[in-house]
Amino acid sequence: MADLYASGTEGAALTAQSFELLLPGFGDIIVAVTLLTFIFSTILGWSYFGEKCFTYMVGDNFTMLYRVIFVLAIIPGATMSLDTVWNLGDIFNGLMAIPNLIGLLLLSGVVVKETKRFNEIRAKEKKEAV
Repeated sequence: MADLYASGTEGAALTAQSFELLLPGFGDIIVAVTLLTFIFSTILGWSYFGEKCFTYMVGDNFTMLYRVIFVLAIIPGATMSLDTVWNLGDIFNGLMAIPNLIGLLLLSGVVVKETKRFNEIRAKEKKEAV
């Protein structure tokens, strides 16, 4: 088993080799089918999520533009090295966190206010129940 990793194989190819070693004849097929369904569902999910966010920001007029850019981005993503894809994924996920963190900071006062209001209502309901 250590020989597989030492061979320089990585990613899905390493997983397929490991499965084939332990399940000869159909181990690599299991990995291929599983990987295909994961890739397909991930592409559909991210496409839908991104399209809805893009439409919310710029309106319905540019939805086709988003779709074209998304489909074109699949090509380099499928042909780049594994390290580059992971690094880009990490960068873009980090960039997605920035507006979310800013939103959390800006809305923290509202959260505190609503939490206090909720606790007051809850305490009032408990007193009435007793």
